[in-house]
Amino acid sequence: MANEKDEVNIPLNSFDEANGDHAPVSPLPAPSSQAKPKPKLSATIIIPIWIVLSSCVIIYNKYIYSAMNFKYPVFLVTWHLIFAAIGTRVLQRTTNLLDGVKDANVTKDKFIYSILPIGFLFSGSLVLSNSAYLHLSVAFIQMLKAFNPVAILLISFAFRLQEPNRKLILIVLMISCGVSIASYGELEFDILGFIIQSLAVIFESSRLVMIQLLLHGQKMDPLVSLHYYAPVCAAINLLILPFAEGLEPFYALSSVGFWVFLSNALIAFSLNVAAVFLVGVGSGLILTLAGVFKDILLITGSVLIFGNSIAPLQVFGYSIALAGLVLFKTAGGR
Repeated sequence: MANEKDEVNIPLNSFDEANGDHAPVSPLPAPSSQAKPKPKLSATIIIPIWIVLSSCVIIYNKYIYSAMNFKYPVFLVTWHLIFAAIGTRVLQRTTNLLDGVKDANVTKDKFIYSILPIGFLFSGSLVLSNSAYLHLSVAFIQMLKAFNPVAILLISFAFRLQEPNRKLILIVLMISCGVSIASYGELEFDILGFIIQSLAVIFESSRLVMIQLLLHGQKMDPLVSLHYYAPVCAAINLLILPFAEGLEPFYALSSVGFWVFLSNALIAFSLNVAAVFLVGVGSGLILTLAGVFKDILLITGSVLIFGNSIAPLQVFGYSIALAGLVLFKTAGGR
């Protein structure tokens, strides 16, 4: 029989509303006896929708930062979060997509000691990962994000949430080797961008581990999580904004335009709505493969849209990293 540590479920994929990353695999909360059943979509419908929305968020953000020269990621992330905070509350009043809020049972103490620290890590992850787009290509960032599972495993090993074994060590080595090769082959390597994205990986991995430590047994779907975390992260970002970017983003608003900001936030929010349907249509392996397919399309799209160059060595290294991630899932990883 597996010991308690072996049963800890550290998710390797999570939603990221500002970046469109990862297929969400967290189980939905059990509905109450009086709750109306949520609408469902088949996998053949929702997976392509999720892939398109996830890719659009990333490409759109990069377009705003690069083509429109709006280099204020803290402001853009904060706007996304404010929109999401309002949007989840509108959906709560008008639909049954957020019925899980009733089952979440978030007390004052749980909010202070669990939601707030996780929200801090989430805010850091969003801001840093968006900031990386100012320095690195979309393609290279997606390659670096393949290291997320390794960071999660290493942190869970450090906290003794999971015991290392040969299989997990092999997977860690495969992904690490693949990402290292992809980084070595990057033609436009930027050390500052690499450090920022590495910090984003650390923040995101720590967030997922902290969710397991502080909210063990608490099941929230992506929209319910966003309902609680969006206001917290938005408040944190509003405190950071004056020191990080000052008033400059407000002066540059007219160069981007209201409809660009509105459509950008709407697509990001729609991604989280799609994620609610996505978590119920397939196994973790299916969602992982969908995420891999999305990353391949996104890297290809970034080459066509932004003219990013990819070396054959990067393709080889990234293939090794993706094989390691798929191996983790097929081997029974969480």
